[in-house]
Amino acid sequence: MKYICKCCGKEMEDWPAIAYNAPSIYHQLTDEELESAELSSDLCIIKYPDETNYFIRAVLVQEVTDNCQDLEYGVWVSLSEKSFNDYAENYDNKEYETGYFGWLSNYFPDYDFEESIPANVIVNNKTGRPFIYPHDSFEHPFVHDFYNGISLEDAEERINRVLNQN
Repeated sequence: MKYICKCCGKEMEDWPAIAYNAPSIYHQLTDEELESAELSSDLCIIKYPDETNYFIRAVLVQEVTDNCQDLEYGVWVSLSEKSFNDYAENYDNKEYETGYFGWLSNYFPDYDFEESIPANVIVNNKTGRPFIYPHDSFEHPFVHDFYNGISLEDAEERINRVLNQN
């Protein structure tokens, strides 16, 4: 879709979001584990014999420093059982707003992840999916780039990599 950018006045085309269809861990499940997992477009539950993991779909927006558009990611974040149940119970309530603590549950190809990144998950059902804000105190290159932005070249490389995977 093309439009005239309010920032620069040029004709622009929207970038596609870099979207993940499930939390990263979902793709590592065995066939047996998949039988006890539930996945929809917005919710995921993975049941193990000794624990259950809960995930919701959310949006993460990364600033592109030398462009008017930002790069959007459709990602998954893990929540506690209590937060997940609260979110699920209020999923259709357009007036619902809240915040949760969660863990980023997708890993981006340009970064090494030895552990998940803690994040605030901000829910405002009037605007759609929740937004994720990584904790700025967490030492990780992605967190640094989230708060300082990435270049247009980096953003285009990421988008092209995703588009050319299919």
